[in-house]
This record gives sequence, C-alpha cells and structure tokens, in this order.
Amino acid sequence: MPVPPTLVLFAKFPVPGYAKTRLIPALGAEGAARIHRHLTERTVATLLAAGAPVEIRFAGADEGEFRAWLGDGPALVEQVEGGLTERLCDASRPAPHIFFGADTPDLTVTIVHSAIAALQGHDVVIGPADDGGYYLIGMQRTRPELLSDMAWSTDAVFPETMRRCAQQGLSVATLPVLADCDRPSDLARWPDLEALA
Repeated sequence: MPVPPTLVLFAKFPVPGYAKTRLIPALGAEGAARIHRHLTERTVATLLAAGAPVEIRFAGADEGEFRAWLGDGPALVEQVEGGLTERLCDASRPAPHIFFGADTPDLTVTIVHSAIAALQGHDVVIGPADDGGYYLIGMQRTRPELLSDMAWSTDAVFPETMRRCAQQGLSVATLPVLADCDRPSDLARWPDLEALA
C-alpha cells in the first residue's frame, strides 16, 4: 500500500482584525473572525475524516491555544515568518503531501479522497479555484519550482502552475473547480455562512 500523503492545512487563529481581513468591510472584524473560525473547524473535520495524517501549520497564537481549539487529532507546527512562498516551501517534504487553505466551504471528504488517489499516479494534483488560483495542491515530493516567484492572490496562479508543470515534464491531475470565500462578493454563494457573522 502506498504511504498516504500528509494533509497540510495553513490556519490563522480567529482573532478579530487578524483573520479573514478581506471580509471585514462587509462583516466587521468580529464577523470575519467568526466565519474564519467556522471554516477552519469545518476544514479540519473534513481532513481528519479523510483518514490521512493531518498537520496544521498555525499562526496567530501558541500551540496550546490551537490544541485547545482544534483538539488532539492533527499535528501542530508553527508557520515560519515570511510570505506564502516561504511558508509553503518550509512545509514541503520529500514524501507525498497536499496543501490546503481554510477558505473553501465546499471542500468535501470525497474531494480530499480524490486528491489522495490522484497523487498515487501523478507527480502533482491541483484543485483549481474559480478565481484563477487553487484550493489545494499536492506533490509527490518537494517542488520549490512550483511555489517560488508566484503572483499569489491573482488569477495567474493556476495557469502559471500548470505551465511550470508542463515545462518540468510533470504529470498533473486536476480536480473539480471550487470557489473560495475570500471577498465580500463571495458571501452571496453561502447565505448560511454569512448568517454566522
């Protein structure tokens, strides 16, 4: 049996004014933090239910506060300082791993299982987001060339990642497109989420 990939989630502590800041204009700092808390808890539960090892790369509070919040299921590792490239590269490893963010309300165990299965036969698996980025990316081993010098938070992320994979001769599996909840305009997709704020 192949070794299951480690499912790596990047998560901030739900401090008002620190988490989900792009939603603050619509929801206020407290409301944005409540949505972030809910999405993070939902994502952790989804990843744990998939049955592979889960690691949370945390920021904004100490390990004890995260453990009290999210329980004993996932491993906890503090994020390094720096931008997204530095944090992703630091969390990379020579064994299979899949990176997730906590802002994809429609992520399901089925999709996580699909990503795990796809990575058994491909170098890279990507779950494209409808804004041109991705909601997950998995690799058989460390691939800094896919993460460095990337125009993060733009619609160029997914096509540029695909271009780099092709350039490197990497086999890529793509998953269904999902939407992230990043901006106030995204909230209309999930009325039940907005109601939490």
